[in-house]
Amino acid sequence: MALRRVSPEEAKALLDEQGYVYVDVRSVPEFEAGHPEGAYNVPLAHLGPNGMAPNPDFLAVMQGSFPRDAKLVVGCRSGGRSLQAASLLQSAGFTNVVDQRAGFEGAPGPGGMEPGWARKGMPVSRQAPADHSYEGLKAKGL
Repeated sequence: MALRRVSPEEAKALLDEQGYVYVDVRSVPEFEAGHPEGAYNVPLAHLGPNGMAPNPDFLAVMQGSFPRDAKLVVGCRSGGRSLQAASLLQSAGFTNVVDQRAGFEGAPGPGGMEPGWARKGMPVSRQAPADHSYEGLKAKGL
């Protein structure tokens, strides 16, 4: 099944109108610096002393936190990690996964830079309930 990729506006409509939740797969420091309002944080990779390193618990935390039929919009900084994460989730049996193109900041597109969630003026927060943070989800999901 082909992975559905949507614009930030389409992602917001899915969240508002169709009961989707946003899963931000950026690192914890990136998430804490600002994220889509209401987002959950499950990093695909962690920022370490030598740059980004894969998060070995990504799939286990996702499987422990969300049912396989959960409606998920997956996003990151510019669309690369979210596409990888959404594909991984789909291959693990998640059935309602959508990738948000251009991520939080934006990404190069066919007509130049495609603005991401924040640059489109979508709701952004620096706060997250404990059960939306990676530590909270990890504690529940592992």
